[in-house]
Amino acid sequence: MQVKYTGTTVEIFSKDLRLATHRRLYGPKGQYSTVLAHMPPEHQAYLEWDDKRFLSWALAIGPCTHKVVKGILDASKIKQQAFKSCMGLLKLADRYSKPLLEQAAQTALAFSKRPSYKTVHKILLAQVEDKHVKSDVQEDTHAFTRGAHYYGDER
Repeated sequence: MQVKYTGTTVEIFSKDLRLATHRRLYGPKGQYSTVLAHMPPEHQAYLEWDDKRFLSWALAIGPCTHKVVKGILDASKIKQQAFKSCMGLLKLADRYSKPLLEQAAQTALAFSKRPSYKTVHKILLAQVEDKHVKSDVQEDTHAFTRGAHYYGDER
C-alpha cells in the first residue's frame, strides 16, 4: 500500500493500481473524507439516518433512554460516528424490553451525565441476572424441604 499526496489531493495505491483519490483536507486534526462508493452497503444505510430519528426512537422508550442517546450524540464530533452506538443501545429494547432498558438508562444517568452504550448494557445485564437469581431463589426456597414425615416423625 502506498499513499501519495500533493497540496490538493491524496491518492492511495496498491502496487501500480490507484484505489482511491480524495481531496486533501486542511484544518483541525480528525477530519475525514469518505467517498460513498467506498463504504460498505451496511454503512451507507447510516447516511439515510439522522440524530432526530434516533432521538425520536429513544423518546418512545422513555425519557432516560432519550437523555442517554442525546448524550452519545452530543459527545461525538461527527454524529454519524455515534449512530452505531445509538442503534446498539436502542436495539437492547428488542432483546430485553423497553421498561428494562429505560430502568438501566435511569441507573446509568445516576452515575454519569453521559453514559455510554457499554455502561447501559452492563447495567441491563446485571438487572437481568439479578432478576433471574431472585426468581430462582423464590422458586427453590422450599424445593429441598422434606418435612417431618421423611425423617420418621409422623406427627
